[in-house]
Amino acid sequence: MSDASQGPTDADGAGPKRKDVRRNQRALLNAAAAVFVASGVDAPVRDIAAEAGVGVGTVYRHFPTRADLVIAVYRHQVDACAEAGPALLADSPTPREALERWVGLFVDFLVTKHGLAAAMQGDSAGFETLHAYFLERLLPVCTELLDAAAAAGEIRSDLDAYHLMRGIGNLCIGAESDPRYDARRLVEILVAGLRRPS
Repeated sequence: MSDASQGPTDADGAGPKRKDVRRNQRALLNAAAAVFVASGVDAPVRDIAAEAGVGVGTVYRHFPTRADLVIAVYRHQVDACAEAGPALLADSPTPREALERWVGLFVDFLVTKHGLAAAMQGDSAGFETLHAYFLERLLPVCTELLDAAAAAGEIRSDLDAYHLMRGIGNLCIGAESDPRYDARRLVEILVAGLRRPS
């Protein structure tokens, strides 16, 4: 006999409890990303737990090691950045504005990536796997935004998504260690230079 009090199950049969677990993990990942931006990936787990409104044990239950947590934040933010592209293109007044807003999200992502290499020290294969995931998810989105802005006549048509993303990434290197260095300002100048020559 079934127990109606258990509620409906997900399509995969996991039930509402699985939805709660996914929601809790997302909240933890968002909290960890915010703490990483403020304090770097070496921030105390208690700070992440406090930001998420949970106990330290909950963080360790989901992510047994710091590397597990950093990798999960990385993938979570790659996914969020990828999903934002089409949404911005649909909601922004122009494709160029969508591109500019997406670049801002991409820069924010790069800031939270700070310290990933140190957290994965000795796991070059794992790092390469994450980098491949990064390219697989984000290159098509950046390409779509560039193509849309070029088709609208707002930017040059000879731009390559990989080169743009690499350039933005290079401008963000070292930003966390020099308070006088404004990577976002330099990225804005780079993006302004994408305009089609008149």
